[in-house]
Amino acid sequence: MKAHEIMLTDVHKVKQSDTVRTVIEKFIEYRISGLPVVNERNEIVGFISDGDIMSYIGKHEDRVLDNFYYSFVIKGDLEEFEDREKRLLNLNVMEIAKKKVIKVSWNEDVENIAAILGKKHIKKVPVERNGVLVGIISRGDVIRSSFKALL
Repeated sequence: MKAHEIMLTDVHKVKQSDTVRTVIEKFIEYRISGLPVVNERNEIVGFISDGDIMSYIGKHEDRVLDNFYYSFVIKGDLEEFEDREKRLLNLNVMEIAKKKVIKVSWNEDVENIAAILGKKHIKKVPVERNGVLVGIISRGDVIRSSFKALL
């Protein structure tokens, strides 16, 4: 079985010029947890997930850097949680999106996609053909398509 046989073709995505507000609105509206980021030619230039949002708004602890010559403290959060949330909404999506995107070709074997999703500990992977976004595959898509005939 190939990627194009199980992928969703109606892909929710954001443009690289969008703000994180647009991302979160789509997360809420479509009950999803990740979106490919594309340029004006529909080429995949990033991927943003709920994990990226959590990393940004979550509490950051103080860190102490200490060596033989000096030591100093890097302060964690200097602003309140709500202030980080508000600031996040106005950021450009590319400021927190992953730019090194794990993606698969439209004719990739499903067993290879399962391996990628498992080894990389990611929930979904964009599918491209001729350099442009054509679909997306989640862990659930792989499981449903793989086991449907067996059950």
